[in-house]
Amino acid sequence: MKSPNDLGPRIVRFLFRIVLRPLFRVELSGDPREFANERTLIVANHESFLDGVLLGGFLPVGATFVVHAQVTSKWYFRWLLKYVPHLAVDSASPLAMKLICRLVETGTPVVIFPEGRLTITGSLMKVYDGAAFVAAKTGATVVPVRIEGSGRSYFGRLAGIYPLRLFPKIRIMIQPRRQIPMPQLPSAKLRRRRAGEMMRRILLDMLVATRPRRTLFQAFLDAKATFGAGYKLVEDVRLREESYGSLMRMALGLGRLMSSATRPGEIVGVMTPNAAPTLGLVLGLSATGRVPAMLNYTAGAEGLRAACTVARISNIVTSRSFLEKARLTQLVEQLPNIRVHYLEDMKDRVGFSDKLWIVWRRFFSGSLGSSQQPEDAAIVLFTSGSEGRPKGVVHSHNSLLSNVAQIRAVADFTPLDKFMIALPVFHSFGLTCGIVMPLVSGCKAFLYPSPLHYRIIPELVYDRNCTVLFGTSTFLGNYGKFAHPYDFGRLRYVVAGAEKLSEDVRRLWIEKFGIRVLEGYGVTECAPVIAVNVPMACRIGSVGQLAPGMRYELEPVPGIENAGVLHVTGPNVMKGYLLYEKPGEIQPPESIHEGWYSTGDIVHVDEDEFVHIRGRVKRFAKIAGEMISLEVVERLAAVASAGFAHAASTRSDAAKGEALVLFTTDPGLRREQLGAAAKSSGAPELAVPRVIQFVSEIPLLGTGKTDYVQLKKRAEATAAAASAA
Repeated sequence: MKSPNDLGPRIVRFLFRIVLRPLFRVELSGDPREFANERTLIVANHESFLDGVLLGGFLPVGATFVVHAQVTSKWYFRWLLKYVPHLAVDSASPLAMKLICRLVETGTPVVIFPEGRLTITGSLMKVYDGAAFVAAKTGATVVPVRIEGSGRSYFGRLAGIYPLRLFPKIRIMIQPRRQIPMPQLPSAKLRRRRAGEMMRRILLDMLVATRPRRTLFQAFLDAKATFGAGYKLVEDVRLREESYGSLMRMALGLGRLMSSATRPGEIVGVMTPNAAPTLGLVLGLSATGRVPAMLNYTAGAEGLRAACTVARISNIVTSRSFLEKARLTQLVEQLPNIRVHYLEDMKDRVGFSDKLWIVWRRFFSGSLGSSQQPEDAAIVLFTSGSEGRPKGVVHSHNSLLSNVAQIRAVADFTPLDKFMIALPVFHSFGLTCGIVMPLVSGCKAFLYPSPLHYRIIPELVYDRNCTVLFGTSTFLGNYGKFAHPYDFGRLRYVVAGAEKLSEDVRRLWIEKFGIRVLEGYGVTECAPVIAVNVPMACRIGSVGQLAPGMRYELEPVPGIENAGVLHVTGPNVMKGYLLYEKPGEIQPPESIHEGWYSTGDIVHVDEDEFVHIRGRVKRFAKIAGEMISLEVVERLAAVASAGFAHAASTRSDAAKGEALVLFTTDPGLRREQLGAAAKSSGAPELAVPRVIQFVSEIPLLGTGKTDYVQLKKRAEATAAAASAA
């Protein structure tokens, strides 16, 4: 170990600060007392070759750096390290960890970069187990430190992915201290691996906790400044790419026109398809202090009227051509006391003064939306109404942008990626990934107006060189069925959500395209991602680990072992509900603690913190005193009749309280087959439904989820028919 005298390091640190602070406008934040521990291990993300110099110069504590022996082979690093306390180790040597442990045990603060290499994506790279095992073995306190900005300099390795600058602004953020207790596992290999996963979670939480606090429009302006006004961002069925600059003009124009027809803070209905003008409209309303409400135009007249009542919507923006093509014109005309604004008519309303204002604001846009705060309402979404009338879900700027930060922390999406967004933007999945993420991150998107065009979408994925596809299990299954094996050759990520991923769909994608579908889990109230499988942490049969920055508790359910109702909290949780009984008033969600949200889903969390969905509380039947999951019933049907669609519901039963009803598209499915599937899988006999009803297709909501409300009505109708007979 090299440890020069105390005077040398202090002089070098002073020189680093003198040189780097004015060049990179280095900003240090956090509490220096986090380093006041008996044993301290400082861990940081690794963005550039400047990182060691930055930490050595600006951290308020003298520390020894752990460096790879290979680094010392270069003369300029050897020269620099002569003036910096360091320990050179060979990661391949079994003695390396012992040397680091001894150093930590001396009480000297030690700095390690757990990734071991510079990021080449802008996201967290693979985290090695060594640093975590040192912390667990020595009992050292872990102090996470976030370095932001150095990767965008010429000292990083993001060239060709992000625009580089000669002297970008750099922030160094000290986070609260953490501990990594030694895992109680039978072997050193397992203990080391578990400790490494705990270190990875610490670094992921750090990335989310240090995200900039912005409004949507401010985040858009930041991205525009990073990538430039000419950067091509969004494409739709017109096959015309819109840049940050053209979206800015669109947003300013639409925001200006709607300002004269609405008041600040008003909730404005948006009924437009997946298209670039929708992004401009949402951005324009947000920039001028209005709150866009994304209306579900597949909900029917009653659902739309209820949504407008819930959110006190008196103005709706839509497109006349869209209404005509979707055959929704009469639907909108049935909405009482609603003023409808058509995008086609707005073009003719732009006067000379409006054009001057737009030109002025293009160059001086910083004050737009300045009255808004990150915690203010930003978007209103609506639940599907599976529990009665739809509820308005109010998200803040912070909750939406937090979810984007959580997604980008675990998935290495970059501006080189192009998303295929066919999920409607009134769905939280489509909104976050189709509008918010591209606007603020530079990831490109192709917007398609309907997820139901199963033959067209695979062809567009191929033709437009898309690399990321989001969808439900149902949609992905149909895309896979009609796609050519080469259509999905460029896809890096295929993510399934909104419903359980079918084993048939998983197998189809891996066998036909060689692609592993990553299953995730989310709810509208959490913007929506709660958990997701990613290449770095994936377990088949689960929906992944919780998103960074989220915590959970399980509420026990009588009759169900080793699982409970999932309650979560985190920065992505909504502000509250808008309810039909109290229109326009935000009501906090009911849960076990203030600021928490009860998902209503019964889950099991395994030893590695992967979440396994057992079913919704409302999707359990109580038969002869036993709790039976309707998810299990559907899985039995899938085993007994692969290749067909199935959905389970319940109906009242005088003898047993409830009875199971299975809806299936397989006309030949019999109870004997279900019984054999239950026996082979160990499911109880009570999980085998006695009523099997053939349907030509399983009804779906506009979001792609199964319409269980309609199935419940059909199931009760069978009960009424049976009693009448």
